[in-house]
Amino acid sequence: LPAVLLAACATLLALAAPLLAGDPDMLQDVCVADYKSLGGPLRLNGFPCKRPENVTADDFFSAALALPGNTGNPVGSAVTAANVEKLPGLNTLGVSMSRVDYAPWGVNPPHTHPRATEIIYVLEGSLDVGFVTTTGKLFARTVCKGELFAFPRGLVHYQKNNGGAPAAAISAFNSQLPGTQSLALAMFAASPPVPTDVLARALQIDGGLVEAIKSKFPPKQ
Repeated sequence: LPAVLLAACATLLALAAPLLAGDPDMLQDVCVADYKSLGGPLRLNGFPCKRPENVTADDFFSAALALPGNTGNPVGSAVTAANVEKLPGLNTLGVSMSRVDYAPWGVNPPHTHPRATEIIYVLEGSLDVGFVTTTGKLFARTVCKGELFAFPRGLVHYQKNNGGAPAAAISAFNSQLPGTQSLALAMFAASPPVPTDVLARALQIDGGLVEAIKSKFPPKQ
């Protein structure tokens, strides 16, 4: 009997896992994020709701993606997010978007979204895109204006403008706050820093080269 009960519990957990993998389902029509309450003692997985009488149409509106981002940086790209931190009406809705602008030959460097799958739609230009599976296989191709490409949740992926003119794309996510972790920043700009000897051994390079790379990525405070 104990073995049967254990097997039953394992089966229930396996069936429940997909339901626990994404943002939780909403329990009311709207739950507009109440940013002001974050200063209080209450802490939630997400944001508390505004009182219904304080909700307005502006809570569901944003012009954040209307203008190009500033691509004048070393990687030649700019990501403008429209997530629950910028658009309070997205709270509990399980969706968000971003605009990505690329300078000529600009790159959105390898990164992951730990809480969401991403689908990208190219507005202008042409992108070389790809993602790497947990077995180390690269899926890559060129995506042109008007075309789509999907990046599975949590997998390392990138985009590169493959032309001499600016490019732009819109990304959609199945999370109100998908999160972004850059591989380069995670390794070389963590605070406190990842030990140099760990990175040297992992990357099979000299510790002096690790320090030289770290100098290009000041730690975030």
